[in-house]
Amino acid sequence: MPKEFTYRGYTFEQLQSLSMDEFIPLLPSRHRRSLQRGLKRNQRILLEKVRAAKAALDKGQSVIIKSHARDMIILPEMAGVTILLHNGKEFAPVEIKPQMIGHYLGEYAITNRPVKHGQPGIGASRSSMYVPLK
Repeated sequence: MPKEFTYRGYTFEQLQSLSMDEFIPLLPSRHRRSLQRGLKRNQRILLEKVRAAKAALDKGQSVIIKSHARDMIILPEMAGVTILLHNGKEFAPVEIKPQMIGHYLGEYAITNRPVKHGQPGIGASRSSMYVPLK
């Protein structure tokens, strides 16, 4: 039997029933401070789109949400929605799960790729100038 998800002693259903003012004190200090100061314009727009998408999901429709708001904190009401989040080059899909609550959205759309080194070409480095070309 899988272990039931809890966040600071609250189950997912209890978290969803909390208002924003009741949920904010459960967050770590940095997240709490950022939400207490109010949502930025792009964060507010994203939250409205998420609410509209949840309503559309209840009707059986699928909605794609695109956003650049990497600094948005994942709230319980956002769970179950897929957001295309910009990583600097493209929009990476991020499916929000209950375990992501309390984290920043940007943590789930990585902005850099691992370096895959190939063979050095001409001019790749100073030493490659002296590599004989067969």
